[in-house]
Formats: sequence, C-alpha cells, structure tokens
Amino acid sequence: MLFAEPGARWRAVAYGPLLCLVILLLELVTGSPVHWFALLFCAALIAGFVALQVIAGQRHVSVELTESALRSGTELLPLTEIAEVLPARADVEYEEEWESARALGELSGVPRRRTGIGLRLRDGSVVQAWAKDHRGLRAALTAALPAEENGADR
Repeated sequence: MLFAEPGARWRAVAYGPLLCLVILLLELVTGSPVHWFALLFCAALIAGFVALQVIAGQRHVSVELTESALRSGTELLPLTEIAEVLPARADVEYEEEWESARALGELSGVPRRRTGIGLRLRDGSVVQAWAKDHRGLRAALTAALPAEENGADR
C-alpha cells in the first residue's frame, strides 16, 4: 500500500452513545429523573445512523494506491492507464483543464473536503483523482509512475 485514506472511521459510531452516557451520568449525579429509555433509544438510533454513514464513507470516499492500481471509491484505475500526473493549479484566477474533468469513482464530482488531482490517461482523456491529503496522494502517484510518464521529461 503506497497511500490509503479510509473515507470514514468506525470510532465515529461511538460518539453519540458516549454523549448519551455523559447525559446519563449527569442525571445520576444531579439527582434529576433518569431518562433510561430515551437515552438508550437515542444512543442506538445515533449509532445506527452513523454506522450507515461509515459504511457509505468507506465504500464511496476511500482511496487506496497500490503498486498496480489507484482505487477511488468503487472505481479501480490501473496505473498502466495513467500517462501523467498533471500539475497542481498554478493561478488562483484561472481554472486548469482537469478541474472540470470527471472525478474518479461513482459520485458526480470530487467528494466534499477532498481536493482533486488531474490525471491524463493513455487514451488522452483527463480525470480527477481526489483525496483529503491531496499532496500525499500526488507525491505517491508521482513516485509510483515512471519518471517519463510524470511529465519529468517535458
């Protein structure tokens, strides 16, 4: 594994129940009526919804780069299909051609809180890879491709 982002972490499922536990402890300490059913129901409901979000996040916004392929969400792109990692946006005022290209994965665009990275494929088309740590993914992609394919000879 050259680069990995999980998309979502299972520890997020515990946040809602932990908050309910804090409320339960506050009710016990202050001597106010304890709302057992409501707190258990809310803890289970929050944990259930967050578990669904974690599953979706791990499936649709995770990124893995191996020595042979880049996986963005559910789309697998063999590294042999990548001709070049395009340079990052140089000018704030002008959009690069790759910024309007199709994003890898099945989502309609680059997921929120992720940054796109332009890739030129061997067939001449341009796509966007994406990651939270876009600098790390760009460096790993550049290192994974042979130097002549990274535009180093240009």
